[in-house]
Amino acid sequence: MYIDGVFSGGGIKGFALIGAYQAIESRGFMFKRMAGTSAGSLIAALISAGYTSTEIIEIMEELDLGKFLDQRKTILPTPLAKWLLLYWRLGLYKGDMLEKWISQKLREKGVVSFKDLPPQSLRIIASDLSNGRIMVLPDDLERYGISPLTFPVARAVRMSCSLPYFFEPVKIKDPQGNIIVVDGGVLSNFPIWLFDEEKEKKKRPVLGVKLSGSSQHQEINKINNAIDMFGALFETMKNAHDTRYISRRHEKNIIFIPLESGLTTEFNVTEEKKLELIQYGRHRADAFLRSWCY
Repeated sequence: MYIDGVFSGGGIKGFALIGAYQAIESRGFMFKRMAGTSAGSLIAALISAGYTSTEIIEIMEELDLGKFLDQRKTILPTPLAKWLLLYWRLGLYKGDMLEKWISQKLREKGVVSFKDLPPQSLRIIASDLSNGRIMVLPDDLERYGISPLTFPVARAVRMSCSLPYFFEPVKIKDPQGNIIVVDGGVLSNFPIWLFDEEKEKKKRPVLGVKLSGSSQHQEINKINNAIDMFGALFETMKNAHDTRYISRRHEKNIIFIPLESGLTTEFNVTEEKKLELIQYGRHRADAFLRSWCY
């Protein structure tokens, strides 16, 4: 049975999305259209390209996440260099290796640009900080003078995964100059609203996978100092828009996978932790799908 799907962001916690996909696939569901943010955009892109859950697990098991931490070379002392690069480049790591890896994996399935996918089968969320608005890729690219069909899917995923201050933002040129684009989770970490903006009657059920608890089970941010407040500020930006939206509707069609918040940027995560996340995602999805009334 064909369904439409939405995968949320969550950094390294995205391994749980793979387990959820495994459970969904095992019940005979196939995705016709997909949307995703950050880690969710990566999983959605791989699925859209034709990867099975087994194949995704295999490539993730082989993956050394540390290779994505590609710092720029400098002759300055490391602590000073990090601060200067953060100040001038707006991120600790380039993000080039991440994009290169995504591009390689998509190319192995014959996918380079959005023209290699069925129309509207994949939409990815990024955040245009220069203009202060959500970017839906590839749909919104025309307003920047960019052809949507020829735009690389890997670049769109890289844009959506550009966690502020961690990865350097992506810069795109439009008639007004350079546009700074960062992680889609800054403005919409779970874009299930994309499927409600359509005027036509829904042809398929929409199933979401969200790396957090339901609106009734959100953790309270504990703020004791300025660092805590910055973390709470970012979490609020990520989740407030989507939480307000889904608190009124759709919860019966969302697999919630609550996970500890500190995992997001742990690129040194162990193989055991990867497996634990995948199994937990599968367990949560299995429990949900046993009683899902679509």
